Amino acid sequence: MPLEYPPAYRPRRPGQAPASAGAPGASGWPAGPAGSAPPLRSGPVPQVWAPGQRTRNRFVFQLVTSIIGGLALLIALGYIALVTGLGSTSMGFVLALVPLAIVLAGVRWLDRWEPEPVPMLLVALLWGAGVAVLSALVLNTTAIVLIQVRTGDPSTADALGAVVVAPVVEELVKGAGVLLIFLVRRQHLDSPVDGVVYAATVGAGFAFTENILYFSSNAQVVLEVFVLRGLMSPFAHALFCACTGLAIGLAARSARRRTVLLAFPLGLLGAMALHALWNGSALFAANFFVVYALVQVPVFAAMVLLLWWLRRHEARIIRGRLGEYAQVGWFAPHEVDMLASLRLRSEAKTWATRLGERSKRAMVEFQRDATTLALRRQKVLLGRPVRADRSETELLEHLVELRGTIARAAAARGY
Repeated sequence: MPLEYPPAYRPRRPGQAPASAGAPGASGWPAGPAGSAPPLRSGPVPQVWAPGQRTRNRFVFQLVTSIIGGLALLIALGYIALVTGLGSTSMGFVLALVPLAIVLAGVRWLDRWEPEPVPMLLVALLWGAGVAVLSALVLNTTAIVLIQVRTGDPSTADALGAVVVAPVVEELVKGAGVLLIFLVRRQHLDSPVDGVVYAATVGAGFAFTENILYFSSNAQVVLEVFVLRGLMSPFAHALFCACTGLAIGLAARSARRRTVLLAFPLGLLGAMALHALWNGSALFAANFFVVYALVQVPVFAAMVLLLWWLRRHEARIIRGRLGEYAQVGWFAPHEVDMLASLRLRSEAKTWATRLGERSKRAMVEFQRDATTLALRRQKVLLGRPVRADRSETELLEHLVELRGTIARAAAARGY
């Protein structure tokens, strides 16, 4: 059925738009266009949130952390090449791209409602691939050497290193990156989904460099190692770190930062326990594939179900908050349906593409800004601070402009 966009639609109760729910002491619908004007026009809107001061701090943070992460990655790769040889490292690098692509595709699937900024995701990736790996390499090696000196037993040191040292050290250095992103760029990590997205990206980066080390160190049996690490368990590190990200994201709903600082250790404990269980089951099991089927697969499946539920929950939030704006005319009912469905969003973009490149860009921006509007309003209703570069009024006015762009393109094509 072809989209009819935009339809003839007017507010249900023209001229009866209460103050926005975000206003002090108010609990009604957001203010909409004045009088009986259709959604293609705009009217005065009381501000629920105001734009923040724009600074260069965000770019400084992204630039500095990306440079540090990149340098750490180069040092780690140099060390691997020194130990295993340049040829083996190059082979490991190419093979490690496969599980990295698989995990990043999963992150993309989870992050479709409100995609995180690419520069921030790059910060997370480089933290995991560079800073976390280099830190873990030093700390793990030091701890295992100390254990071996104390026990005089290399086998005991290796076993404790895999089941105790590695889970504690690696989850700590990975989780530190997620916590840093929250503390410095809180507006980007303010929900459970955001927490998992950034944590999984950190984990993906960590696994990438670690896989290069494993693949290049086991060149004689690289196919077997690639299947076990790259194909059977590509999400392992992303899954572990996701526990930390989930805890931070849940706590981020609170207006107080101390809540996150309390939740962070709990998330770390979950990540460490899961990591230890994973390593222990692989190390001590008589039959790895039985343990893989009975332990690792169910754990992964449970996390996937949780993430699926979180994504559905975001869809319900978007529908609910935009429905409030629709009540007073800022959105047509069919627009709310479209914006709350990934399938209908895709169809709308396909339809807009037929109208021309400008219309396509307007539709993409319309969907993005409407999602931002809904999620920011959700924060207001929960009593959380909103740090934004555009006010509610500016977002609504811009959505009206985008709708007009699409409408004019549709009219020119005879829709």
